[in-house]
Amino acid sequence: MILGTATASGLLVGCFLLLIFLRIPVAFALGLATIPVVLLELRLTPFIVLDRMFQSYNSFILLAVPFFLLAANLMNSGKVTDRLIALARVLTGWLPGGLGHVNVAVSMLFAGISGSSTADAAGIGKILIPAMQKEGYDTRFAVAITACSSVMGVIIPPSILMIVWGGVMQVSVGALFLGGAVPGLMIGLALMATVYGFAKVRGYPITASPDWAAVWDAWKGAALALLTPIFVIGGIVGGIVTPTESAIIAAGYALFLGMVVYRTVRPRDLGFILYDTARFAAISLFAIGTASAFGWLLSFYNAPRLIVALITAWEFGPFGTALVIALLFLIFGLFIDAIPTIIILGTVLMPVAAAGNIDPIAFAIIGIVALAFGLVTPPYGLCLLISAAIGGLNVVQVLKEVAIILAPMLAILLLLAAFPEIVLWLPKQVMPESF
Repeated sequence: MILGTATASGLLVGCFLLLIFLRIPVAFALGLATIPVVLLELRLTPFIVLDRMFQSYNSFILLAVPFFLLAANLMNSGKVTDRLIALARVLTGWLPGGLGHVNVAVSMLFAGISGSSTADAAGIGKILIPAMQKEGYDTRFAVAITACSSVMGVIIPPSILMIVWGGVMQVSVGALFLGGAVPGLMIGLALMATVYGFAKVRGYPITASPDWAAVWDAWKGAALALLTPIFVIGGIVGGIVTPTESAIIAAGYALFLGMVVYRTVRPRDLGFILYDTARFAAISLFAIGTASAFGWLLSFYNAPRLIVALITAWEFGPFGTALVIALLFLIFGLFIDAIPTIIILGTVLMPVAAAGNIDPIAFAIIGIVALAFGLVTPPYGLCLLISAAIGGLNVVQVLKEVAIILAPMLAILLLLAAFPEIVLWLPKQVMPESF
């Protein structure tokens, strides 16, 4: 039997949605959904699916994923998070709702080191959610601001999602890192403004009014950790190292800080750290393989070409096309992990963005920011699940606070769609050769 575009696409998507409804993990659901099509289609064999999975793994840049995860785990285990919190406390603790601002600020600092939102939510949440509860903050607010601020881990460089995007779409990772810097800063400032509003309405206290000696001590404590993004981003943008090499440097530097400088990582801790890193890396990389096979089948049946023709026929223009792209990433992010979504939806929408005269860097950052919402919105909402578990609450109990906090972040996403130069300004200044 030779399947048509509509039949094959419907079968792939329908099987995938059915498996998700049956609570099959996304990575497995993507692989299993390809089986009916392969069995029915005379032109395909199961070996083609396996070959596409292998080819997706045969990428040097994807080696950066486990090493950035290792760096994040080493930083958490090495108590580097505590030093970042101490710095954030002296920088922002004097504002009304001090610990809320500390939460946002330390997420911004940790994002510049780890590249992982889940590591951010887990590492910072374990410390700050109990601290905020102790100082009289509503637990729902503490959980919501921890979850929402953690999404900056995939927006502020370095970012694992940007590395995956660059590897899959053949886009400069250095330019993506620079493109995420300004939107990440805007989101951080918007979150701090939201915290200020909550503090004024609910009477949340000022945490501390530090003197210059305390500021200097905090800077000294965190200075070595804050060199990590300089090594990583500076090395990539300067053309000194590849993203994979920068990830190895970050992991090696985190190990050096933990074992030699701070002496908070013991040799016996390394076994668990490596196991935990391997477990999360295996989940992410397996999802990349199955998503690549799923996306290749959609391309085999010309589904992307059909979507491009449909959206082009509507003549949305650059802004309208950017809104459609952001909306599709938002919807997919509600149900699917970000990495498979990038591989499936990103590759499908890349020609749509090109047809709408949207720069590949702007397209990437709009997609990644939209996907970040999925980390704090049910039913997927992994960062929200982690934060709620730490706070001892059900996800439903914090949805009102999450919706309020996400509103200004959504406004920033609309700004990026309307004015892509916000994304492109810094890459054009630093890496004009990428354009």
